[in-house]
Amino acid sequence: MNRDILKRISHAKEVCWVNEKKCSFLQAKGALPLSGEDIGDASARLTRFAPLIELLFPETKGEHGLIESPLVKIGSAKEALSHQLPVPEGDLYLKCDSHLPIAGSVKARGGIYEVLKHTEDIAVKAGILLPGDDYSKLAEYKDFMSRYTIQAGSTGNLGMSIGIMSAALGYRAVVHMSEDAKEWKKELLRSKGVIVKEYREDYGKAVSEGRKLSDQCGNSYFVDDEHSKDLFLGYAVAGERLKKQLDAENRKVDEKHPLFVYIPCGVGGAPGGITFGLKHIWGDFVHCFFVEPVQAPCMCIGLASGLENRVCVQDYGLTGRTQADGLAVSRASELVCKMMKHLVSGIFTVEDKKLYDNMRLLERTEHIIMEPSSCAVLEGYASLLVHEDTKNYYNTVMEKAESPLHILWATGGSLMPEHIVKEYLEKEKQE
Repeated sequence: MNRDILKRISHAKEVCWVNEKKCSFLQAKGALPLSGEDIGDASARLTRFAPLIELLFPETKGEHGLIESPLVKIGSAKEALSHQLPVPEGDLYLKCDSHLPIAGSVKARGGIYEVLKHTEDIAVKAGILLPGDDYSKLAEYKDFMSRYTIQAGSTGNLGMSIGIMSAALGYRAVVHMSEDAKEWKKELLRSKGVIVKEYREDYGKAVSEGRKLSDQCGNSYFVDDEHSKDLFLGYAVAGERLKKQLDAENRKVDEKHPLFVYIPCGVGGAPGGITFGLKHIWGDFVHCFFVEPVQAPCMCIGLASGLENRVCVQDYGLTGRTQADGLAVSRASELVCKMMKHLVSGIFTVEDKKLYDNMRLLERTEHIIMEPSSCAVLEGYASLLVHEDTKNYYNTVMEKAESPLHILWATGGSLMPEHIVKEYLEKEKQE
């Protein structure tokens, strides 16, 4: 247990925790409850569903029904950051899951995948789908799917992905949203025919109430962000997708060319799944860091204390409240804690006010818009050489390396209304 880090966390200070339990991927993967074969199964399922996705969402036509985002080099942002802090050598890229089609966030990976897997299970059991069928035929079965309900608890983006896809397939879709969820996200869901139930309490309450109500409802399926292996695997497919993009850029990842990845973290499903997928591609040559708000560092507390999901941020005197709505989680996922305790390299925490500064920097230098929670990711990269522990970690990796590569994983923002974007860009400007 790292008592010094936990003490700083309890005072809402920015910290960097380096995972002393991290071990080689070869050592770690044998004890994990999921495998590379599971990722392959998820990838194949997404390929089967691609014709249906392309039919229902024409914006995916360019990728033939695969839900994927661009990888963009952001040299101007790197230069701007270097004027403020020492930044590590190597090119800086942005993985734009903030611009994934359909749901406009990283949740379009896990959330949509779980809805599709559940749909396949129902359709196969009902005899609607047979081996070798073109899955686009499911567009004709919306009346049949309307007999079923899909529900989820969310602070925003997960509910968006599940609600939008479920409604498009014909399900009765219900999203239980905590007080941290932004009003525009609720309005967008309702415009798609999704039922939104609101709670004054936090994310945990929305999940527990949603789960309870789903259990009481016949033909209802609850997408459980805290425990779902299907969500996790949907995110993990990102690993093979990123490899194809780096191959197209002629970028190697090996001992001489290590990859550093920075991902915003809430309950942990998205960053955990992505890390799991990346590790299956590049093993010990990829180094994944999570970034959390100072008032809601549930994964950092869970892993640094060793108590995993048996502890919450309120136990350390924190509120769990943050402008980064997608990261406003008080207790980390049990599944993800167990999956990440030997895989994640470390975790940074960031003050809310920097989210808006980073948002403005990215808009000014690259003309890219991301929501505040997504902008937490810039802080991980910018702080790598500032904190002594992560600087030592980086220098150790670079002893055998020549040229590193850094990827910021953008997690949401493209569906934000213009007036919300303007409000965020003007918010809490620092003199």
